[in-house]
Amino acid sequence: QVQLVESGGGLVQSGGSLRLSCAASGSMLSIKTMGWYRQAPGNQRELVAAITSGGSTNYADSVKGRFTISRDNVKNTVYLQMNSLKPEDTAVYYCSIRAVLWVGVATERDYWGQGTRVTVSS
Repeated sequence: QVQLVESGGGLVQSGGSLRLSCAASGSMLSIKTMGWYRQAPGNQRELVAAITSGGSTNYADSVKGRFTISRDNVKNTVYLQMNSLKPEDTAVYYCSIRAVLWVGVATERDYWGQGTRVTVSS
């Protein structure tokens, strides 16, 4: 069973910073992609940033230059450093991974965290 535990959300003023963490645990052969998504009230869930096992990154245009995603492959943990936060960054942030499992054959599966709330006040 694979579990994701997120931490680091909270309330911050506009212009402030927060760092989100997401630790994955369980029986996995490897983790391919790790990413952060967010969902604001009334909106669809959207990709914020993603990072591959090789370190390649992808960002939503709205966060480029302000957010940085990183990962620790030893700890199976992904981080999202969020700087210069804006009220429009307010959302529930979800961690997601694509893990490779052994179920008689190597299989890729996606897992999601429970979400952590980020609120940016103006």
